[in-house]
Amino acid sequence: MKNLIEDLDVITPRETEACETFQVSKDQNTGKARKLYIESYGCQMNYSDSEIVASILQKEGFDTTSDILQADVVFLNTCSIREKAEQTVRHRLHHINGLKKQKPEMLVGVLGCMAERLKAKFLEEEKIVDLVAGPDAYRDLPALIGQVDEGEKAINTFLSREETYADISPVRLNSNGVTAFVSIMRGCDNMCSFCVVPFTRGRERSRDPQSILAEAQDLFDRGYREVTLLGQNVDSYKWSPENNNKAWIEKRGTNDVITFAELLDRVARVSPDLRIRFSTSHPKDITDDVLHTMARHENICKNIHLPIQSGNTRVLNLMHRDYSREWYLEKVKSIRRILGEDCGLSSDMIAGFCSETEEEHQDTLTLMDAVQYDFAYMFYYSERPGTPAAKKYPDDIPLAVKTRRLNEIITKQRAHSLQRNLRDVGKVHKVLIEGFSKKSEDFLQGRNTANKVIVFPREQYQKGQYVQVLVEECTGGTLIGRAAQ
Repeated sequence: MKNLIEDLDVITPRETEACETFQVSKDQNTGKARKLYIESYGCQMNYSDSEIVASILQKEGFDTTSDILQADVVFLNTCSIREKAEQTVRHRLHHINGLKKQKPEMLVGVLGCMAERLKAKFLEEEKIVDLVAGPDAYRDLPALIGQVDEGEKAINTFLSREETYADISPVRLNSNGVTAFVSIMRGCDNMCSFCVVPFTRGRERSRDPQSILAEAQDLFDRGYREVTLLGQNVDSYKWSPENNNKAWIEKRGTNDVITFAELLDRVARVSPDLRIRFSTSHPKDITDDVLHTMARHENICKNIHLPIQSGNTRVLNLMHRDYSREWYLEKVKSIRRILGEDCGLSSDMIAGFCSETEEEHQDTLTLMDAVQYDFAYMFYYSERPGTPAAKKYPDDIPLAVKTRRLNEIITKQRAHSLQRNLRDVGKVHKVLIEGFSKKSEDFLQGRNTANKVIVFPREQYQKGQYVQVLVEECTGGTLIGRAAQ
């Protein structure tokens, strides 16, 4: 078994920066006149948005390509959550500039949160960029491309209070044919002091449940067996026939409202063979109704991403998180009570937020000990221009201190991930097969209900099947076993 662990592509804990990963559009050759190439950076919502962009432009005469050298139009769908995310995009644009010198007719555009934050300034700073479009402007892309074709620069960063792209069937980019994202809402009303999302994606508005159910049913009918319901804060999903804007619904009041718990129940009923996941949850908004709905349905995965950000109440107040350390720990107790000790819990943590003391950093470490997360996204604080924190609080923690605190958080999380995985050794897990192991087609990999990757010998099993797997060994990031049936 030790050799097996060394030979396979063992999945490491999710301790790297989410914005450092990206996806590229797939090859699609249906004979259309022009080729579209998209690189998507950052969160799952960006990946989902790129599928919407591909769908819109497919109807306007574009196939997609995975080869940037074959592209007529190149889009970078960007993340603005931290400075390093933006620097990654700027370095990529510098590389693309060299390609454009060889192919001057190539149209280069920037989409997403970075486009929304910088707006027209992007056209001035990055001379290579021809087009800038924010997250709510994708329906306008054909017209914007037309402007560039006529020799003009093009920009649309209008933020909508209604747009959800509910009527657009996404083109599944880089799909494994088994799992898919379904966007259920857009925007965020939580003004966390460190975050740019409310400024780059606007106010919360929810997609109508009928279109969500129709998309989930269509995916199931086409062979998909897992959907992830996406939103900046899925737990605050609220929709009524009168309005899809949460703030409007809560201000005006109406009895005819679909909540996230009700939506989750409806999607779970599409088929017992369709697994349901969701991301991301805000601790203050996830209700016991949601937890009880998860408990009622075997096909709703027992895994919750519940970002804490800091384990200290004073720092949480500075972050405008609207909960205390004690309140958060009570929420974790509710999750364990209703869903069990094996429910997967993951988190986000920020080291070195403005004025954080050494004792307050220790509070984050002790909270980690109390919760025992399965994995986490861990960062040191990166000041973002225009956020409340940038306006109110000095970024006064030295980089060396931030880095040391972050390393302490990472070290602790590695230990916890291993401890949590050791609990699964000797147990049988229901795994949805997502494909081959990266290094060997003799092995398959999939995830269990707690979102843990499990690798096991291929035998006669196929992608898209459910299989019971006995876990025999583990690392901090991967469970390894064999089929038990």
